This record gives sequence, C-alpha cells and structure tokens, in this order.
Amino acid sequence: MEAASLAHGVASPLSPREGMIKNVSLESLQLCERDGKAEDPGVVGMELPVARNIKISNITCDSFKICWDMDPHTTEKITHYFIDLNKKENKNSNKFKHKVHDDSAHSTNLDVPTKLVAKAVPLPMTVRGHWFLSPRTEYTVAVQIASKQTDGDYAVSEWSDIVEFCTADYSSVHLTQLLQKAEVIAGRMLKFSVFYRNQHEEYFQHCRDVLGGRMMPSVKDNSGSHGSPLSGKLEGIFFSCNTEFNTGQPPQDSPYGRFRFQIPAEVLFTPDTRVYFGDFYCMYTAYHYVILVLAPRGSRGDLYCRDRLPELDVTNNRFLTRVCGEDGRVVFQHAQDVILELIYTEPVPLAQGTVSQISGHQLMSLSTVNAKKDPSCKTCNISVGR
Repeated sequence: MEAASLAHGVASPLSPREGMIKNVSLESLQLCERDGKAEDPGVVGMELPVARNIKISNITCDSFKICWDMDPHTTEKITHYFIDLNKKENKNSNKFKHKVHDDSAHSTNLDVPTKLVAKAVPLPMTVRGHWFLSPRTEYTVAVQIASKQTDGDYAVSEWSDIVEFCTADYSSVHLTQLLQKAEVIAGRMLKFSVFYRNQHEEYFQHCRDVLGGRMMPSVKDNSGSHGSPLSGKLEGIFFSCNTEFNTGQPPQDSPYGRFRFQIPAEVLFTPDTRVYFGDFYCMYTAYHYVILVLAPRGSRGDLYCRDRLPELDVTNNRFLTRVCGEDGRVVFQHAQDVILELIYTEPVPLAQGTVSQISGHQLMSLSTVNAKKDPSCKTCNISVGR
C-alpha cells in the first residue's frame, strides 16, 4: 500500500545524520497537518519499538518499497513513520529551508534534512517521488517510529540503523516518454548516404597498429540523461549522420578531431540491423540530441537493448530510417532538427570505409563527452528524476 502522505517533507527530531535543533518540534515547522483521532496522553511515556532489519525492494528510478521488523504487540499506539532519506554522496544535498517560528513571533529560515512522514500503514510501504529521488543514485535511509499526541507533538522511538541502496535506471516506460517528447521536435527527414566518426589522427593510428585495423566498442560515457540505462554499461562506437541542409553532406566542423572515418550507410544499417531509442537531452543550449543504438540482430548489444530500450521501426520513425524503393534502391534519412548520436555495438574494420582530414574547425564547445543534461529544460525532461 502506498503512503499518500509521503509527498510532504518533515524534519523529525534527533535525525541519525544531523544534530538537529532539539527545541524545534514538528509542530513549529508546520509541515504536518493535525488529523486523525486524539491520542492517549499517556503515550508520551510509552517506549516505542525501534525499526529493525530494514529491507529495501522493488527499486525503480524514482520509488522503492521499504519494510522492517517490529514487535506486533506494540503497534497499537503507532500513528506515523518518519523516514530520513539522504544522498550518500552528500548528506547535505537533500536539505531545504523551513521557516521556524519562535516565542518572540520572529521567524528564521533553517536548513533541515529532508524527512518524509507517513501514516502508519501496512508494510511494505512504497516511497515514491521524483522531487527527492533521482535515478542511478546511492541513498541512505533510516526509520523512526512515532505516535502523535493530543497536543500535536510526537513521541518517537530511537532511529533505526542506516541502510544503503541505489535507485535504478529509467525503465522502458520512461524512455518511451522521452521518445515521444523527442518526436515532437525532430522535424522533417533529410537524405544521407554515410555514417562518419571524427577523432584525432592518433586514434586511427592506434586502431591500425594495435587493434588489427578495427575500431573497437568502448563503454558509453555519462553524457545525457542521468537515468539512461546506456551510460557506463553499453559498449559501442559513436557515429554521426547529420548533414548540412544546403549541401546534403556531413559538416566540415567537428568537436572530436580533424580526422574523419566515413562508411557507406548500407554497411552498418542493413536489413538485419535493429534500431533502439536511447536518450533525448540538451546541454543548456538550443541544440537537442537524440541517442540511437544500431545493433545487428542477435548481437550482444541487441540482447542488452531488447529488454531495456524502445525499438524503432526502421522504415517508419521520426529519427533514422532505411526504406527500399520500388526500383530496389535503398534510401536513408535522418531527422533535420535534432543532432543524432548513433552507437553501433560491434567492431568496425577501417577497411570498410575511408579516413581523411576535414577542412573545418574543431569546435570543442559542441562536444558532448560526459555532458550533463539541463534539468530545467521543459522540452527534453520528464516527470521523474533527471
């Protein structure tokens, strides 16, 4: 059963992580409504049980279930649970300001740790909220048992032991939401004929001398959405296919190097190639990027993406298509209004294409290596952790 009250932050006394101001009560923070039946005044002296053996399960990118062991004979007076949730990397990262009123009628803004308050419901209890949970993030959690008194204050137990867990990647449902947002701005389709990859000259020389004349897949960096199931996991080779509107050719500028490998589109994008939508993001600029994965059917990359990413119809989607005409010729098209980043999941021999030096500039400001997504952009964000 999900606890609807978990949407409210609350500062409970004696946090296990912070030396909280002991004379600041929940009532003075004015974050919990007075509801329910009045409690027996005698509950103040009651020793409440400590939550033990905490278990976290059903973890998603913005929710989890929590349960713990507790003496069933002491549950009658329990009315609420306080949950202390903190990012492991920075215990202060979940802090926000509350206005606290003192006896002199003045108010002061105090930083207090993020707390969640829930009515005592049957366990396990679902904690859900993208405003305080981010995907692929390590958290610590502790629990305090509480009983509401007639004056609105709470009798509380000691804090439980602290438990650590990590939230999950975006699910296929979240990625489908990103896909739908990307489709809105993709624009019309333009023809192209080659995939290309820019690097420094030393990169291609290394491929020849050390890697047997092949470009080898490497683990994707952390660019794009923080919840992407590709970052740090999928291995592949980045390619581009965007063309200049006026020439129909690849641009002569690149942020990645002055040497370019070009390969005919039909070599990598065959009838046996599956295309998956991977991400949609921007970097505090007007440019938006769409990541697609090209994986030969049955390959390791295909098997990884199959249960994690939305698959696209290669003949009918808004980003990258391969269509065979009536005359038997294959036409390749890409979306005009987004920058496509293509991850091909298998090794590529240099002999299948050509390497040459481009005439333009190396525009480092356009590099997306480990680029962080703009969390405030309404175009490319969805209502889950960024």
